[in-house]
Amino acid sequence: MTPTDYQRIGETVLRYVLPNGLQINVVPKPDYAKSYAFFATRYGGMDTRFELGGKWMDTPAGIAHYLEHKMFDTKEGNALQELAKNGAEPNAFTSNAMTGYYFDSTEHFYENLEILLSFVSVPYFTDESVAKEQGIISQEIRMIEDNPDWQVYTRMMQALYQNSTARTSVAGSVESIKAITAQTLYDCHKAFYTPSNMVLTVVGDVDAEKVAELAAHILPKESGPTIPRDYGQEPASVAQRETEIRMEVAMPQFLMGFKCAPSPAGEEYYRRELIGEMACDLLLGESSPLYLRLYNEGLINTSFAGAFEMMPGVAYLYAGGDSKDPKAVAAEIVKEAGRLASEGVDEDFYQRVRKAAFGSMLRGFNSFENIAVSMTEGYFGGYDACRFPEVFDSISREDIQAFIRENLTQEQSVLSVVLPK
Repeated sequence: MTPTDYQRIGETVLRYVLPNGLQINVVPKPDYAKSYAFFATRYGGMDTRFELGGKWMDTPAGIAHYLEHKMFDTKEGNALQELAKNGAEPNAFTSNAMTGYYFDSTEHFYENLEILLSFVSVPYFTDESVAKEQGIISQEIRMIEDNPDWQVYTRMMQALYQNSTARTSVAGSVESIKAITAQTLYDCHKAFYTPSNMVLTVVGDVDAEKVAELAAHILPKESGPTIPRDYGQEPASVAQRETEIRMEVAMPQFLMGFKCAPSPAGEEYYRRELIGEMACDLLLGESSPLYLRLYNEGLINTSFAGAFEMMPGVAYLYAGGDSKDPKAVAAEIVKEAGRLASEGVDEDFYQRVRKAAFGSMLRGFNSFENIAVSMTEGYFGGYDACRFPEVFDSISREDIQAFIRENLTQEQSVLSVVLPK
């Protein structure tokens, strides 16, 4: 194990790469009762087209999420139940670019880790169980499709992107998941659930060497092939400027999105992410001049919020909430972005936002889950999330202004609205 001390955040990380290519991160937390394990693969909702064995495969939308559901099935029963009986709190999630399985426990940690590593690495599907799961996931999809929050976001993504697989829902559709078979799931597991495509991160008062020994004993000895992926060739222009749908809502609900230039993997990717997040706070945060003005005019309420997101080949800033006049709010956002780009950001306000953003990230390292997920995202993205203070130091007010000037323009914006029936 190779230790790295991060004095500015008060953490030490032990890293080790197994002969099969698995990256292991252990963050020691002496004298803590709880331990947390996170086992993730760089495989998510966007990875529907990839090359395996010299052939390009097109898989149904939603298959990564479907596979996550099915991975808990074992020949003996259900791994979730086994972990829960052993005192653990397990769960899993699928995002656009990652699937993660995790648990926390205060006892029987190594037994629980063995269960986690075993069921994630050894798939067990039958045609009958796959067919049964289709009914369950179809019900989930129908429920989220009736949710205005889901509709306004998904339609915004489809307006922003023409070809990128980021425009496809992670869960897929009722129609797309009908094409999933046990063999499709085995093929995707073979492609992406390989040690060299995965990361194991453990946070707690644990023996790092024992964690590595367990992983080496349970997981496959082979690393697995590198899988080329095709996310779609995406032009710079948006697909559609506006989209509307009517649903059972009391008040119009909206999201305005800006299609931003993506960044390649590496530390610049992380730097770009921090720049985008601060730009969002400066333009749209609760203490920003725009937020206060729109709130006082009654155009927004406390539901209004914004965020900046990055995925493979994709970056976008968006904001929204409830409003009696979404188009007026969208026009004011574009106007304020133009003002900040030309006049610049107030220095005092910039320093306040900068300090608040740094403090928020530092507090995030109080969460075992946040530590594990951030480090995993960093590894998959080619950067070290524990170096955020150093990356933060490299960002200037001019960087924020340049980001706003280059990305937050009328031409790069879309508006998604859910109107009352």
